[in-house]
Amino acid sequence: MTFSDPRDDALGASSRDPESLIRLESVSRVYRTDHIAVEALRGIDLDVAQGEFLAIIGPSGSGKSTLMHILGCLDRPTGGDYRLGGQSVADLDDNGLADLRGRFIGFVFQSYNLLPRTSALENVAAPLLYQGVGRRERLERARVELERLGLADRVSHEPNQLSGGQQQRVAVARALVTRPALILADEPTGNLDSRNGADVMDMLATLHREGATVVMVTHSPARAAQAGRIVHLLDGRIVAGAAGFSA
Repeated sequence: MTFSDPRDDALGASSRDPESLIRLESVSRVYRTDHIAVEALRGIDLDVAQGEFLAIIGPSGSGKSTLMHILGCLDRPTGGDYRLGGQSVADLDDNGLADLRGRFIGFVFQSYNLLPRTSALENVAAPLLYQGVGRRERLERARVELERLGLADRVSHEPNQLSGGQQQRVAVARALVTRPALILADEPTGNLDSRNGADVMDMLATLHREGATVVMVTHSPARAAQAGRIVHLLDGRIVAGAAGFSA
C-alpha cells in the first residue's frame, strides 16, 4: 500500500527538519469550567518522524487522550504550536482541519465507533464519501481493505453481527481506506482479548513496515514495547521519550 505524504504541496515541508512529520512546541491545553482551569497538557515538545511507530503511555488523567485529540486535529492547543508536515494547524479554520483529517489521518478507536445498522462494507467506505470519491470506487476500495484484513466473508454484516475482534478489524480497514500518512490508534486493543489484541498489534506493525507513521496511545507497557519509541506522560507533561526518532 502507498501512503499519502502530508508534506506535499498542500501542506509544504518543514523548514527546520524535513524528516519531521509531527512537531509540537510548548503545546498546552487548558479546559475552563466556571472559575476552574484544568491544565491537561503543559509545555509539550515532541517531534515524530515520517515512518515512525510511537507509543504514548501514562496513567489515567496524564493527558494521553487530550494529546491524541490535538494530534488528530480534533482539538486545538490553548498555547504553543502544532505542525503537521510543516503546516501549523493554527493557520487552518474548522473546514481546513476537517479536510486535513480526511486526507491525511486514519483513526482507530478503542470503542470502534462503527455506524450501527450499516454493513461493514459501507462503514469502511464512509470516509471516502467526504473525499468526493464515487460510490463504485468507494465500495471497491472498502472491499479490498476488508479482504486484506481477513473479512471477505463479513462485508455484508452489521456491527452487532461481528465479534469484538472483527469490529476492530473493520475499524482498522476504515482507517486505511483513505490511504493516510498518519495512523492514530487510541487504546486499539483495550476492548479485546489477548489473541485479538495481538492481531491488531500485528496489523499496526505491518502498516508501519509499509510506510505509515503510527502513533498509539495505550495503558499497556507490553503493547507499548512493540513500538519503536515510547513517550511517557505524567500530569500533562512528557517525562521520558521526547527526544529521538526511531523508524
